[in-house]
Amino acid sequence: VQLVESGGGFVQSGGSLRLSCAASEFTFSNYHMTLRWYRQAPGKERELVAGITSPGGMTNYADSVKGRFTISVDNTKNTMYLQMNTLKPEDTAVYVCNAWRSGFVFNNFDFWGQGTQVTVSS
Repeated sequence: VQLVESGGGFVQSGGSLRLSCAASEFTFSNYHMTLRWYRQAPGKERELVAGITSPGGMTNYADSVKGRFTISVDNTKNTMYLQMNTLKPEDTAVYVCNAWRSGFVFNNFDFWGQGTQVTVSS
């Protein structure tokens, strides 16, 4: 199973980026799970940015990104997204996607991507 992020880059403050997390050898629609985006800035602890249940589509966001970021999932493409608007320099971090399933009799998992760098200049 692989989760591969893309869409990171360099953007000026106030700009937008859309991150993608594509899964291979893993079909989203086959499982009840939670998909999440985390980020980690240099010298800081990893932070949960946003999560979404699949299926169901219930979302949650860190207070620091509410109203600016939107998490979504496209099961037909096995891909999760993070739309990031009104970016701020403090959003600069490596963003990592995660697929997590726990508490079931079978097929519990905790898959991670490698991360994509987002840099926001002031």
